[in-house]
Amino acid sequence: MSEAYRTFFGLQREPFSADISLREILVTPVIKAVTERIQYAIRLGAVAIITGEIGSGKSTALRHVTGNLHPSKYLVIYVTATSGSILELYRQIINEMGIDVTSNSRAMLTRTIKQEVLELSVGKKMKVVLVIDEASLLRLPVFAELHTLTQFENDSKPFLPLILAGQNNLVENLRFRDSLPLASRVVAKKHLQGVDREAMEKYLNHHQTLAGVRTSLFEDGAITAIHQGAGGLFRKANHLARGSIIAAAKGEQSMVTAEHVRLAATELM
Repeated sequence: MSEAYRTFFGLQREPFSADISLREILVTPVIKAVTERIQYAIRLGAVAIITGEIGSGKSTALRHVTGNLHPSKYLVIYVTATSGSILELYRQIINEMGIDVTSNSRAMLTRTIKQEVLELSVGKKMKVVLVIDEASLLRLPVFAELHTLTQFENDSKPFLPLILAGQNNLVENLRFRDSLPLASRVVAKKHLQGVDREAMEKYLNHHQTLAGVRTSLFEDGAITAIHQGAGGLFRKANHLARGSIIAAAKGEQSMVTAEHVRLAATELM
C-alpha cells in the first residue's frame, strides 16, 4: 500500500503499529492486572498463567511487565514456544542465557541451566525469570520437565519463577495428569479478552496521538465498526484502523467513516 495517506493526514509515523517503544504502550487496567499477577508470581518464585485470544494483547502485556524489570536485579529469559521436544526448549533457554553448550543430553542441559540460575541467584543476587510465550503449543510431556527445571534444593528455593502465556487451551493442557505437578505451582492467572467500545476508543485515540494526530480521524460510527469488526481485539483493530485511514485518504475525505472500515475489512482474513 502507498504511504501517500500519511502525507494526506499529516501523520508523523506509521499509525497503529506494533513497533512502539516500552514507554508508548497504553497501560490499560488489563495490563495493570497482568502486572500484579506476574510480579506476585516472581516474588514467590512460582508460576503465573496469562491466556487470551490471538491479538488480545498478551505479548504487549508481557513486554510491558518484563521491560520494566530493572536489568541489574532481574534476568528475563524470554522464549517463544514451539511444538518441539524439551531439548529444543532447553536449547532456546540456553541460547537466551548466552551459554555455549553443544550437548544433546537432556540431563546435561537441565544441569547446565540450573547451575547458571543458581550462580545468578546466589552468587550475583539476581532474580531469574523464565517467560514462555505461545506456551499453548508445548507438548504435554514438556510441562512435566518444566516442573523439574523449577525445583531447587528439594523444592525449597524459589529461584526460577515461570510465566506461561498462550491461548485458552493452555489451562486445559495443565489439567492433564503429567502436567499437574507444574500446575500445582500456579499462584495467579489472567485471561485477556476483547475490550468494550470505550476501551477501544481510548486505544485508537492513543495510537493516533503517537502518530501526531491532534483530533481523532474517526467518526463515532467508524469507531463502533472497528470495535465490532475486531471483536474488541487490538491486533485486528490495528489493521482495520490503518486500512480505513488508507481508504479515506484515497477518497480524499478528512474523516474516516464506517464505510471506510467496511472497505478495510475486505482486505483482511
